[in-house]
Amino acid sequence: MAAEQTAPPEIRPEAGGKPDAAVVRDALGVGVAVGLSGFAFGVTSAGSGLGLLQTCALSLLVFTGASQFALVGALAAGGNPFTAAAGAFFLGTRNAFYGLRLSQLLALPRALRPLAAQWVIDETTAVTLAQPTRRAARIGFTVTGLTLYVLWNLTTLAGALGAQALGDTDAWGLDAASPAVFLALLAPMLKTSTERITAALAVVLVLAMLPVLPAGAPVLVAALAAPVVLFLKGRSTPGETGVDAGARTHDAAAPGPSEGIGNSAKGQAR
Repeated sequence: MAAEQTAPPEIRPEAGGKPDAAVVRDALGVGVAVGLSGFAFGVTSAGSGLGLLQTCALSLLVFTGASQFALVGALAAGGNPFTAAAGAFFLGTRNAFYGLRLSQLLALPRALRPLAAQWVIDETTAVTLAQPTRRAARIGFTVTGLTLYVLWNLTTLAGALGAQALGDTDAWGLDAASPAVFLALLAPMLKTSTERITAALAVVLVLAMLPVLPAGAPVLVAALAAPVVLFLKGRSTPGETGVDAGARTHDAAAPGPSEGIGNSAKGQAR
């Protein structure tokens, strides 16, 4: 009870609820849509030379799709295993920052936190942050995490087993499935001009570095987009011009948090 009394307004139970069924529906939509792309990872991992047990262990223990694809993609391109692992590791560090925010929203008992940490990924974060109350946030996090974890691992196994039947995995373009799903989740979250400019600059940096840096390294360079945009924004005039003005203008028209994941989930599940 004390935790609820000191919680930020947006997560207090009395701040306005959302039907549990609606939260579950949205969470299932995201979990199923993304979980099925584990098949693409299984195929890609097997095609990169990893064995069945290695592929399944990555999904069971690592369970962060972007990092998994970065690792096997770098290995398939002939990259050094240490470079590939480093790229995947640094890409996965974003989940630690997600965890800092989600720990405040969910306020789970200490005994459950180590277990919940395994499910702190892009998709569970997106669903959880969109909820108006702590109860809805907990439901969204749990349903999304459970659905995605089970489906991702089952489809990883199926993909690894079916890799030989598919033949040349590169010809199917399955390695693009996870990045496409990730972009579908990210796009609705880019609400301000600053966020869109940062994302666009990150894309430019990755494309520019692809022919120069070894496999797995360009994604690390993309992280420079955020400090560059913040530096340029800090140098702008105090008046609302440029990036600041665009951000405020868009914020005024942006939907409030109470609108939740409903509209976003529809776009993500496509």
